[in-house]
Amino acid sequence: MSTDRVAAPAYQDLADRLREQILAGDLKPGDRLPVEPDLCTMYGVSRSTVREALRVLSSERLLVTRRGVAGGSFVTRPEPEHISSYLQSSLALFRDAGSVANLLEVRVLLEVPTAGLAAVRRTPEQLEALRGALFDPRAIERERLYAANRRFHKALLEAANNPLLDAVTAPVFGVLENDFVRDDVADGFWDRVDKDHREILAYVEAGDSHGAERAQREHLEHLRSVYRRIGKERPAGG
Repeated sequence: MSTDRVAAPAYQDLADRLREQILAGDLKPGDRLPVEPDLCTMYGVSRSTVREALRVLSSERLLVTRRGVAGGSFVTRPEPEHISSYLQSSLALFRDAGSVANLLEVRVLLEVPTAGLAAVRRTPEQLEALRGALFDPRAIERERLYAANRRFHKALLEAANNPLLDAVTAPVFGVLENDFVRDDVADGFWDRVDKDHREILAYVEAGDSHGAERAQREHLEHLRSVYRRIGKERPAGG
């Protein structure tokens, strides 16, 4: 059996080379790439190859293209939301039933310490945002419950005051919510969510990092059986 590897398309090879330069810092945020004809000469490729490579890097939020006299392709300044958006799209590829346990495990590893950090780092404004994110599940429409739940978890992430932690944690939560959570949860589910949120907030207010971590871990454990059931019911490939 032949072990020869199929060569990557020319545009992919060029995208990989440019990406390496960006990640290594040889090309820094704000730097303008050479114009297309110069890139063709530098790398010995066609103009269509250059354009496709730049399109790949733009889709990864590594480059931004501007038009006009001062336009061109520029290395972007990294923003947490760019990382978060790209990571969530990638994680969504692992949304088969077997991935539910893996996603939940990652969520515990990330969100439990986050609650502890929030308890010792939150500002008065962030604490107020957390209070404002609480919701009475009996007082709002069912279709708005997921958005309300998302606001609380987002506020908790922001209260940890680590933008990168927010960027890598939010996508895991987003995939579970968007791809697995449905409206057919058991009666009392949202009442328990509300109770858990209020307990987490109480520990954050008190500056008790260990209590906040414990409450967050218990909250995620309460969700585990729901996510597992929904994951098993999810149609294969759906």
